[in-house]
Amino acid sequence: MGYTAKQIMKILKANGWKKVRIESSHHIFEKRGFDRPVPVPLHGNKDLGIFGNKILKEAGINPKTLKEE
Repeated sequence: MGYTAKQIMKILKANGWKKVRIESSHHIFEKRGFDRPVPVPLHGNKDLGIFGNKILKEAGINPKTLKEE
């Protein structure tokens, strides 16, 4: 099972990421110590599939260590 954008944003916030702006349908998160912002596409309540895991990895979060909700 993948993650929805809302789940990804909740995980990012819990790990110290802050939403700094919204560009169209993408919410942009930044965290001190990371060079690049992390965009999260918000298109309804759809499962992001493999892109959800890629977003988490880009944010330095290992999806395999997350607890199932």
